[in-house]
Amino acid sequence: MRIKKGLLLSLSLVLSLSLLVACGSNNANTNENAGKVSTGNDEVKELTLFIDAPWYPVSEWKGPIAEKITEKTGVKLKVTVAADDRQLPLMISSGDLPDLIFTYSQIDRLSDSSLSYPWNELIEQYAPDFVIDNTRIAIHTMDDGNFYTVRNSFATQEEMAANKYAIGSDGNPGIAVREDILNELGNPSLNSVEDFVNVLDMVKKKYPDMVPLIMDKDWIEQYFLQQFGVEALLDGWYERDGKIEYAIKQPEMLDFFKFMNKLYREGYILAENFAYTNDQIDDEYAISGKAFAHSHTVSIADTDNAKIKSNGGSHTFKMLPSALSKDAKIVSTGLGFAGTFITKNNKDPEASIKFIEYLASDEGKKLTMFGIEGEHWTWNEEGYPNLNYDPSDADFVNSNGIKWWYLYNDGITEGLQGYVPGTQKTQALLERKQITQYKPEIGLIQTQPDSEEKTIKTKVDEMIKNEKVKIYLAGSEEEAIANYENMLKTADQLGLPQLVDWANDIYQKKKELFIK
Repeated sequence: MRIKKGLLLSLSLVLSLSLLVACGSNNANTNENAGKVSTGNDEVKELTLFIDAPWYPVSEWKGPIAEKITEKTGVKLKVTVAADDRQLPLMISSGDLPDLIFTYSQIDRLSDSSLSYPWNELIEQYAPDFVIDNTRIAIHTMDDGNFYTVRNSFATQEEMAANKYAIGSDGNPGIAVREDILNELGNPSLNSVEDFVNVLDMVKKKYPDMVPLIMDKDWIEQYFLQQFGVEALLDGWYERDGKIEYAIKQPEMLDFFKFMNKLYREGYILAENFAYTNDQIDDEYAISGKAFAHSHTVSIADTDNAKIKSNGGSHTFKMLPSALSKDAKIVSTGLGFAGTFITKNNKDPEASIKFIEYLASDEGKKLTMFGIEGEHWTWNEEGYPNLNYDPSDADFVNSNGIKWWYLYNDGITEGLQGYVPGTQKTQALLERKQITQYKPEIGLIQTQPDSEEKTIKTKVDEMIKNEKVKIYLAGSEEEAIANYENMLKTADQLGLPQLVDWANDIYQKKKELFIK
């Protein structure tokens, strides 16, 4: 049998190519293929991700959402969750950084060209179709003209107003109370802060072995600050008549402190609650039936009830109104929650920015936040997702990887995930939306790393952190007032007036970004 010369050459070429492919498959660990995993005919890039949140409930890239993201992007993540709040600063100091970092506490520090790739440069080079709106770019642009991340969970007032069912997320304060005990007390009124205190007093007298109010260590102040009309957390800024001032000097702040001190002096809260380092202690009190009221977030009634039921318990919680006071006010100065950085140690910046580009797409945001369309949710013509699961069911949500891979997302998509008709969380968030004002321009007052302002603010905030507990646990209202006045005096001595002058200069410049 004779074979033509041309055919013989073609067969030889096919055989040679096959051998080359086989050899490449046997050397998958060479430097050229580092960080890549072969899955059938598709090559998946593996990137390392550090999550700077010791409390994070998801620590492995697994489940249907992660798998779908990998299918769409060709990227899988090797995840490490921080052991504590000090780990990332130490990593930054040593230069031992992974490919990607997801953080809310070190955004200013990592927005540095010596540590991270500017997103704008990577987008221009590798992802020219990746469009980010001007407001988000303005918010995140640093003094060097670059932006290094875009935080998730952010939405403008206009975006929120245009999306009726975008009602916010679990990251908002709330208090739940025992329904059965309310019934036993004759269903007393709960329409004001004074009513709530009266009920706590009734609980203390009738159930002396029960803690009237237990508080999650990270959610001690927020709900009550808002009821007294305080417009910022203790370490934040507020605006009056176009001028910026530090929150501890807001006139309504003293009433808040006197109220918290009264809760302690009357025996409605525990002194040790202010020293908890474990965020599960308050849950144990509520679920086991040892506490009447549980201060945490807007989902706490739904979450507690699910846990109580699974443990065979019978008592249930219901949420207090989000506006328990006629003075209740919520001013959102947030610029979002956390952002993803592509570090200078990143082995594949092109794959990384394209990975983020997909997460920022409409498909990517919905996949991350809702799950797989048709399996976990369907779209309601009214304009929100019909979820086929309870978003308060942490076990289901976490095991499926829903929500927590929101390395890029926005407040609208996240807010839509919170809309579940008939749940207490949804009702609480709808109530909050009615009394919320958005002032992100205040959130742009940010001290820069290693600056004099940063040093002053750090000293003032550390002082407040220590001194506020002395106000809460004062033996009398007079002592609480004296401790509060001493806090203000000490803040001034630490340089707060200088910091306020600087903040006003920044505010006057930054607020123009939001003038239409």
